[in-house]
Amino acid sequence: MKAAVIQFPGSNCDLDLMYALDQLGFDPELVDHNATDLSDYDAIFLPGGFSFGDYLRSGAVARFSPIIEALKAEDAKGKIIVGICNGFQILTEAGLLPGQLMMNEHPGFICDEVDLQIENGDSNFSKQYDTNKINLPVAHGEGRYVANDATIKQLEANHQVIFKYLTNVNGSTNQIAGITNQRGNVFGMMPHPERAIEAVISSTDGKAFFTSILNK
Repeated sequence: MKAAVIQFPGSNCDLDLMYALDQLGFDPELVDHNATDLSDYDAIFLPGGFSFGDYLRSGAVARFSPIIEALKAEDAKGKIIVGICNGFQILTEAGLLPGQLMMNEHPGFICDEVDLQIENGDSNFSKQYDTNKINLPVAHGEGRYVANDATIKQLEANHQVIFKYLTNVNGSTNQIAGITNQRGNVFGMMPHPERAIEAVISSTDGKAFFTSILNK
């Protein structure tokens, strides 16, 4: 599966993501945020970091990059699009996912490993898991997922919530950690599965996230 990893000014998890994708059977390439065509790729990944220095708010400037219109064109085709941490923030700012990522409930940067519940094990991003509980790293200052009541009800009713925190990590509504759009091809999460593919650095709980995409 040919995968694009989008580099924004300030991206700092792009090479981590490239390594994970390469190790797990993808054919990844780095793509600059000024690119205007993503049609050659089977899946598109937006990595973590601090795009454009997180000025205004996380993802708010990146949403005006030329690559966003190309993302929207591939979304219309049903292509897999994944945003991790800052990538999730960019997807919400661009309107490709509902809701908003806000400052953590207790202001400050959280760097930890957290337990997650798999709420929907049949999605393109979770179906290779043989457990309903995993542990992944988090590293964010603006990771609190919020949305209006109607949006939250829709997300829950349509099984668009894929992962939830098992504890109150950042104040996210319903402890939501990762969601898809209604069609199920666009996904965003704050935890970092790319940092959990080798036991020597933390765990291997991120591997099935990527193999789920490969076997969608």
